[in-house]
Amino acid sequence: MSQTPETAFETTRFAPSPSGRLHLGHAHSALFAARAAGPQGTFLLRIEDIDLARCAPKYEAGIFEDLAWLGLSWPQPVLRQSERFAAYGDALRRLEEMELVYPCFCTRKEIAAEIARADSAPHGPDGPLYPGTCRRLSEAERGARLAAGEAHAWRLDMAVARARVGPLEWHDRGKGWQRARPELLGDAVLARKDVPTSYHLAVTLDDAAQGINLVTRGADLFHATHLHRLLQALLELPVPEWHHHDLLTDARGQRLAKRHDALAIARLRADGRSPSEVRALAGFPDRPV
Repeated sequence: MSQTPETAFETTRFAPSPSGRLHLGHAHSALFAARAAGPQGTFLLRIEDIDLARCAPKYEAGIFEDLAWLGLSWPQPVLRQSERFAAYGDALRRLEEMELVYPCFCTRKEIAAEIARADSAPHGPDGPLYPGTCRRLSEAERGARLAAGEAHAWRLDMAVARARVGPLEWHDRGKGWQRARPELLGDAVLARKDVPTSYHLAVTLDDAAQGINLVTRGADLFHATHLHRLLQALLELPVPEWHHHDLLTDARGQRLAKRHDALAIARLRADGRSPSEVRALAGFPDRPV
């Protein structure tokens, strides 16, 4: 195995989506990242607002307010993904020139029907994988449908991309060295029909652009890191370390989500909780950030 990357100072980030108010799970993730950066490192805030239909300025303002109330601070200016669509487009065009992506004209309904018709469908961490319907289209048909203006997403041709780079690995501080297995996610979407990028492409490019050398995020994104490591290799980007933390859950053991209004930081503040109390509820008691 490779040697664990060594860095003098950590640069980490907390990257929420402004589509609702932050809850205790977000507080845990932000405090985890800030603690990992340490007093000599850099903790960055990034606004992941590529979903323009769901994101709103009032929620972004709430993010700043809640994090500052928790005692966190970060350098300015804050990076917003909605201001980086050109960079994402450049990366996608580069992958297209390398013949690593293809247009997918399938709707969710069509994909579900194709999977249902199959005798056995490959499954990934999040369920059945895309069956490759549009990957099998001829160049002539792809060109004709693109010229006709048909709505489409762009998918990574996983088999070709995987063969292009050979074996890869990545390091998680909690689980050690991992053999990269991006094929677990199949032909992942890199740009959507209504948004010119995807989470996978955007965060990989943003982490490189911001000099993030330690990516801290929830364990629910552990498998996504396999794909991100592949994208880094394809686009010749620097490789950070990762640390995937456990997720906070509610009384029923379910992962916290923005629908858990009772556990929203704003609600806890309104109920008279102090910053130290909320930090403790988020798993960081009685210690300075």
